[in-house]
Amino acid sequence: MHNVPGTVWFVGAGPGDPDLITVKGRSLIERAGAILVAGSLVDDAATRWAPDGCAVADSKGMTLDEIVAWLIDAAGRHETVVRLQTGDPTLYGALVEMARPLEAAGIVVKAVPGVSSAMASACAAMEALTLPEVTQTVILTRVAGRTPMPPGESLAELAAHKTTLCLYLSATLGATIREELLAAGWEADAPVVVVHKATWPDEERVLRTTVACLPATLKNEKISGQAMIIVSPTLGARHWPTLATSKLYDPGFSHRFRKGETA
Repeated sequence: MHNVPGTVWFVGAGPGDPDLITVKGRSLIERAGAILVAGSLVDDAATRWAPDGCAVADSKGMTLDEIVAWLIDAAGRHETVVRLQTGDPTLYGALVEMARPLEAAGIVVKAVPGVSSAMASACAAMEALTLPEVTQTVILTRVAGRTPMPPGESLAELAAHKTTLCLYLSATLGATIREELLAAGWEADAPVVVVHKATWPDEERVLRTTVACLPATLKNEKISGQAMIIVSPTLGARHWPTLATSKLYDPGFSHRFRKGETA
């Protein structure tokens, strides 16, 4: 027990591969006195850098109040406390819900970003989320399930923009995704990439399907969670016969490091 409460760090563990945690996140684990892990989603290997004597607990059976109580108690005992959670703590995490009562208890809270599964999945499939003159916008969203979507954020409304869609937490809703994409004007044969457990050693699967076949693919491959669904006009670009290239590297494009060549 020390006089001044310790700092609680919300650290993004990344998408699965423990080596994808940031250097700063690993450094915090190495000096942590206590670590609370989202064990249902974070690989146990992510705590392998914890020092001897570090108190490590799993939050998968805890309620929000129990998690907050554990962190408050740990901060009263240790200078550095880590809440280790999947992906990035600011995206589909309970960062604000946990930070508010901690701050009310006089505890300093800080966050360290992590690699999100959208980027990890695109890398696993060797796909670009943006391409010049194809789309320059990425929408990170989910389909309404037990958690409703706010007005104006239905998948059909967002999909109407015809930009890249990265769908989180939606693997059990393939039929709904298909219906809303078709309603938004996507073609039935538009390509879809599903990445299950992106970057997880020996568990990652990259599946390629279409809007029409998405529900059957999810069912047949027994994918019900920890999957990223990417729908984008950029998919398959590595195999297109022609491709618009970036102006940045065009010989005629000038910038502060290079003078463009004249025709």
